[in-house]
Amino acid sequence: MTIETGLKGKVVIVTGAAAGIGRATAERFAREGARVAAWDVNDAKADALVAELAAAGGEASFAKVNVADGAEVSHAVDAVVKKWGRIDVLVNNAGIVRDAQLVKWKDGAIASTMSDEAWDAVINVNLKGVFLCTRAVVPHMIKAGGGVILSASSVVGLYGNFGQSNYSATKGGLITMTKTWARELGRYKIRVNAVAPGFIATEIISSMPEKVIESMVAHTPMGRMGKPEDIADAYVWLASDAATFVHGAVISVDGGIVLGT
Repeated sequence: MTIETGLKGKVVIVTGAAAGIGRATAERFAREGARVAAWDVNDAKADALVAELAAAGGEASFAKVNVADGAEVSHAVDAVVKKWGRIDVLVNNAGIVRDAQLVKWKDGAIASTMSDEAWDAVINVNLKGVFLCTRAVVPHMIKAGGGVILSASSVVGLYGNFGQSNYSATKGGLITMTKTWARELGRYKIRVNAVAPGFIATEIISSMPEKVIESMVAHTPMGRMGKPEDIADAYVWLASDAATFVHGAVISVDGGIVLGT
């Protein structure tokens, strides 16, 4: 059975699109014939990314955007609307990690703590960035008669995770923001959902010690790490005509992971 996604010609913004899940997501939407506005703070391979998306079947543009900067976000949104006339889908994918224990205690004394800088950096990108991007896009969707907002939560937003007070807080916050926005924006035919990935084989994960990676796989009943394409497929389905009554949901794409067992 072939599912018609209805995404051909739709205008899609993907934040954090230069690598990993974001890149796979941008490519997946391009394969559906969407017009993809790829945003990232890293523009080193911007031309290659645009060419890749065009080769996949969609129109594409790239903008260097710090999602934690409201002025940059507003300017980039205006540029997308000027180029393509509207915004149909926003994928809030950009995110960073700055891991540390809240308080690391060793030999009867404080060895280290999570710094203010590490806390603020993650909150600003992962949580405030989603707020800024969504706030800037929503008026255009209301005027157009609808749209789709998708955000990257995480299993750690559901379960917490050792050494990730900041990251877990942002991903849990995205879940409640998603549900709040679903209540506020449904009347305008704007669907709002989140995806909660498990452990995905990205550059960040691949740099971790082998013992940590083995532990991740051991906690995943499917017996493997997820692939960026697994998450990209979920985003495309949620944005598609096949999911028109899915609203305010958090979809776990995690191989059945159970943390702490």
